[in-house]
Amino acid sequence: MQRLLNIGKTPWYWIILGLGGFAMEAIALFYQYRLDYWPCVLCIHVRIWVLALILTAVLGFFSRRRQRLLLLAHAATVVIGLGLLERSWKLLGVERGTLEGSCSMDSGLPPWLALDQWFPWLFKVWEPCGYTPELLFGITMAEALVALSVLLTLLGASQILLGRSD
Repeated sequence: MQRLLNIGKTPWYWIILGLGGFAMEAIALFYQYRLDYWPCVLCIHVRIWVLALILTAVLGFFSRRRQRLLLLAHAATVVIGLGLLERSWKLLGVERGTLEGSCSMDSGLPPWLALDQWFPWLFKVWEPCGYTPELLFGITMAEALVALSVLLTLLGASQILLGRSD
């Protein structure tokens, strides 16, 4: 147990989370610009959650020796995991046809956080929701995102629970 607790305090934990977020963004951009799979509004929301994960990894990296800030970074990881799970689950539902409703071409971002205008190459909505591309072994991007968000949520929650027993 102590070994698992100490993982969340190491710099490598936060570096891996940050690099994982960068990898997710890079994969999304590769599919967008090289394979012509344009992002929908739910995909853009996923990208925003992944950006939040990268920023949280930076916070966690620099605050790993400060207990309260570290706890805040782990709590943020849980919130990000849950937000990512909600968006990914909705994306999976749209992809499988089990969730009715239309996705608009509007990002829904407030004017004070106009990421789609500041960084259109990363956050601009290009098409309505419908499907996600297949990654490997028949697993779609939406399915992989659901699994990753569950793992992220469990990882952050385990660090909080183990940290409280410390």
